[in-house]
Amino acid sequence: MMMNRHFTERKRALGALLLVLSIFVLIMIIPGIGAWTTIGAGHVGVVTRFGAVNRVVNPGFVLKLPLIESIYSMETRTQKEQIEALAASKDLQRVTSTIALNLHLRGENAVDVYQNIGEDYLNRIVAPAVQEVFKSTTSQFTTSDLISKREEVKRIAYTELKNRLGKYNIIVDDFNIVNFAFSQEFSTAIEQKTVAEQNREKAKIEAQTALIQAQGQADAQKILKDSGSLSPEYLQFLAIQKWDGKLPASTNGVPFIQIPTK
Repeated sequence: MMMNRHFTERKRALGALLLVLSIFVLIMIIPGIGAWTTIGAGHVGVVTRFGAVNRVVNPGFVLKLPLIESIYSMETRTQKEQIEALAASKDLQRVTSTIALNLHLRGENAVDVYQNIGEDYLNRIVAPAVQEVFKSTTSQFTTSDLISKREEVKRIAYTELKNRLGKYNIIVDDFNIVNFAFSQEFSTAIEQKTVAEQNREKAKIEAQTALIQAQGQADAQKILKDSGSLSPEYLQFLAIQKWDGKLPASTNGVPFIQIPTK
């Protein structure tokens, strides 16, 4: 009876030891919760110990304290973001635009970014900064200037955004204004103005053409007159060519145009 009891106790102890060893092995071999993990290329790892930032590790195989340390991967490669921005022009017209920018995180300062901003720095810092810069820039230009001076608008906005985000260790590589869109009322007014200008230009061209034709006819008649070719007979011939064959509505039935008998 005593032997059976000792055997049962040893069996329980062995089972408990195996359970502890199994848990330890799992802790050691499973990445994330274990003693190691990997950081992918183009990223850095921010290591925290009991929630406090401890250090930054480079891409590759990384050792850590199980259940004590955690690692957060932060991308340092160039990222492409598109942000919809809304603002007003200098002449108080509503302006919307799609802003495309390329940016990356300064890897050696990833700890500062993680501590002061967090992993979601794109939504917390970048998007609001783009909105503010777009508003600040468009307010310096009229609506027509935003279109005609697009490169200047881009340059001013890019410089301001680069300075703002650089303070947070976020580097802006490139900045583009994909499009400008205005209110429906303004777009309609621009379309009407364009049509009116086209009509005015067309009328101007037609008037110039008619003037040139009239001047040409006058010059031709002067040449004929000066050369003696514009005789009464020739003038009467021209009148006959234009006559539609109908008599005037007056004067005893006598034709208005006299045709020579010889």
